[in-house]
Amino acid sequence: MSTRLEFEQWVPFSVDRVFDFFSNPENLPRIMPAASGTQLIALHRVAPPIVAPFANEKAAGAGSIIATSFRILPLLPFRKRWTARITEFEWNHHFADVQEKGPFKHWHHRHEFVASVQQGIEGTLIRDVIDYEVGFGALGWLADTLFVRPEMKRTFAERQRRLPELLR
Repeated sequence: MSTRLEFEQWVPFSVDRVFDFFSNPENLPRIMPAASGTQLIALHRVAPPIVAPFANEKAAGAGSIIATSFRILPLLPFRKRWTARITEFEWNHHFADVQEKGPFKHWHHRHEFVASVQQGIEGTLIRDVIDYEVGFGALGWLADTLFVRPEMKRTFAERQRRLPELLR
């Protein structure tokens, strides 16, 4: 059974700045909780089409492969490898990734960025839409309910707390 999670956050930074940060896979460990010990272990970067003279050279366009390693349980030394492929990329608008190898039966994560003014301040609305499936039938549903979904919510809450500082 597939699950959808959506997260939104507004930050007082331009879409250009926010998109540059998120489209650079080298920043992935920085937005993950420290307890996960996330590490970028391999990167095959495919440059996206250049549409602006000052486009971020570190952006991972469609076809890029990103491999990370993270702790399965924060207090234990056991690690899991996760390989994702960027499937969609539109400068300063969105990109999406799918899991090629990792802990889920299915994973699709779309990152969206929209210029937005709040209380007279120009900024960016960041929206994450995640469709995933744990697998393993009823046991997977139980694991999702008790562990996976709450852990993803904690991960995004931590990211939301830290992101304004990281974008400065």
